[in-house]
Amino acid sequence: MSIQAWQFTQGRRRCVGFLLVLVVSSLLVGCATQPSVPGFLSGDPPGFLMALVHGLIAPFALVGSVFSDFRIYAFPNSGLFYDLGFLLGLSSWGGGSTYAVRR
Repeated sequence: MSIQAWQFTQGRRRCVGFLLVLVVSSLLVGCATQPSVPGFLSGDPPGFLMALVHGLIAPFALVGSVFSDFRIYAFPNSGLFYDLGFLLGLSSWGGGSTYAVRR
């Protein structure tokens, strides 16, 4: 077998593996459901500022969720702005791209 043929089959395997992971993950995501909204919730869903707070406390909430039953991500939320605030709050822990720039 030549080197080019080996590289072609290796690339094909990688592509098939990626497509298989993509299909399986899509099937699993399609089975996901959202919990029902409790009746005692009233008012507006959390927005950008609450998402920042939720992102900041997310590592602690993750540890706490192991021992009790609560979520680290608010549901229902206000959508895109909540997602953006949560991401910014979570990335303030140093998970941003600052470490990727170091040489």
